[in-house]
Amino acid sequence: MTNAEIAAVFEEIADLLEFKGENAFRIRAYRNAARTVEGMVESLAGVRADATRKLTDFDGIGSDLATKIETLLDGSPLKMLEDLRKAVPASAFEVMRVPGLGPKKARILVEQLGIDSLDALEAACQEGRVRELKGFGAKTEAAILENVGFAKNPENQRLLWYDADLLVQRLLDHLRGCSAVTRVEGAGSWRRGKQTVGDLDIVVDSDNVAAVMDHFASFAEVQSVMLRGDTKMSVRLTGDVQVDLRVVRAASFGAALQYFTGSKEHNVLIRGRARDRGLSVNEYGVFPIAEGEKAAAAARDRTPEHGGTEEEVYAAVGLPWIPPELREGREEIAWAEEGRLPTLITVDDLRGDLHMHTHATDGEDSLADMAAAAIARGLDYIAITDHGQRVSMANGLNRTRLLKQWEEIDRFNESLCEQARSEGRRSPRLTVLKGIEVDMLEKGGLDLPDEVLQQGDWVVASLHYGQSQPREKITARIIEAIENPHVQVIGHPTGRLINRRPSYDVDMEAVIEAAAHTGTFLEINANPMRLDLDDVHAAAARRAGVKIVISTDAHSTRGLDLMRCGVMQARRAGLAAADVANTHTLTALRKLMHAKGR
Repeated sequence: MTNAEIAAVFEEIADLLEFKGENAFRIRAYRNAARTVEGMVESLAGVRADATRKLTDFDGIGSDLATKIETLLDGSPLKMLEDLRKAVPASAFEVMRVPGLGPKKARILVEQLGIDSLDALEAACQEGRVRELKGFGAKTEAAILENVGFAKNPENQRLLWYDADLLVQRLLDHLRGCSAVTRVEGAGSWRRGKQTVGDLDIVVDSDNVAAVMDHFASFAEVQSVMLRGDTKMSVRLTGDVQVDLRVVRAASFGAALQYFTGSKEHNVLIRGRARDRGLSVNEYGVFPIAEGEKAAAAARDRTPEHGGTEEEVYAAVGLPWIPPELREGREEIAWAEEGRLPTLITVDDLRGDLHMHTHATDGEDSLADMAAAAIARGLDYIAITDHGQRVSMANGLNRTRLLKQWEEIDRFNESLCEQARSEGRRSPRLTVLKGIEVDMLEKGGLDLPDEVLQQGDWVVASLHYGQSQPREKITARIIEAIENPHVQVIGHPTGRLINRRPSYDVDMEAVIEAAAHTGTFLEINANPMRLDLDDVHAAAARRAGVKIVISTDAHSTRGLDLMRCGVMQARRAGLAAADVANTHTLTALRKLMHAKGR
């Protein structure tokens, strides 16, 4: 099992224990374990295989949890989980998918109203029966009714791109171990970097289809073979993930990769351009338009004029190669025609990470730990942005604790300068900015006063509470923060959690306009459950001239490796390095910051 799958098991156990009203400490242990496992970059299977390491080396993983992890890695079921699933009604799982409905409220709904499906829950809300329950009320009922549609939407049950990426990389490594494979690439929505992924697509170049398919079927996580044909094979993996494999000849590999990468909208545009040139484009290559069904059906048996590479396919329709992340049928064709395709940002372009937390609030590691991890990743600067005092559940910092932390950062920077001097270098390996993630208060304003914020280097303003307020109120709160002269960036601007919670109701056009007017940055939060801004809003910000900041919002040193998820989102928005503030040197970044409001 993957880390993500193991984390999901522990999260499910915690939910089921809470539904049953079990001990709170036991529930918290499983939730903490899920968070630890989910945030790990290295695989638990790899840790287990290393004789010099133990699973219990990780915080929150004791001997009991380590044993359960080993059971899952062996592919065996957990008796505890099986027993819990039998003890909890199946309808509870559906109800708990509704944003805002945790296990405790789900239990009340199931036991007191007999809710056995999302449709039944929707009906109960419409009939006014939910508001009559103790602890609910009319506002809660209205919120549940609004969020039932989110839970029922199959789009909100797909794999996060990050989890899909881990799985695709293992599939590609497995297929590269087959001697019959010449080339292999992932395709579909994973290759385009969509924030969630349904089925996975793999394209292989080989002259020995049978050998490739036999090897594919031996992948450890294959649960069943759904289809095996002449060129296509579909399997079902652990976790109910479908993978479609296509095996093609070398002359068709590029055409197949382009075709199965999509998107549908992009491919329609490409086929239209081909028809205008008397050509037909399909997964087998580029051909003169065939006359009659017989000729079209035989396309896969003919040698295409073009199709060995994607570049050949695009050149045949008069275009340069278009990066997969842009292939959504938006601006990419016009850009390609006019020679304006952007050089998309890469992880290597980033010089700093400007949103992260330490154990001073809800992070796992110290300032020194986060700095060392940043240096190891080649960053020039970071901002420590622990929570402000409003986020009490995260032990947010009040004025006294924040100023004390900033004094610690000053001393730490001086130690880095001293180290540089002792090593004969003109500048330190890293500069740590004195930052804070302040909260936008429900009534307006920020949770720390301007006289404190002006003493820092970097202020992220975020909205964590009052997310159900009316659109006008939420928009006004964000714009007020944008107009504050001490706020540099708005963190995760729409508040969504992919598959878990929809965005709050906010006028993003007004937010982007205000950011453009004041010179305030907007964040792409790289956490794979957030990726907020989404690609559409990030593209709108780019068009308005708003600088984007890509940050990890890391709560541990491992979290710094999530930057690639934010970069993928930025690429889908068509962002180049110049569009992103933290690709600049620290000196240049400071100039951008000081230009705010001028």
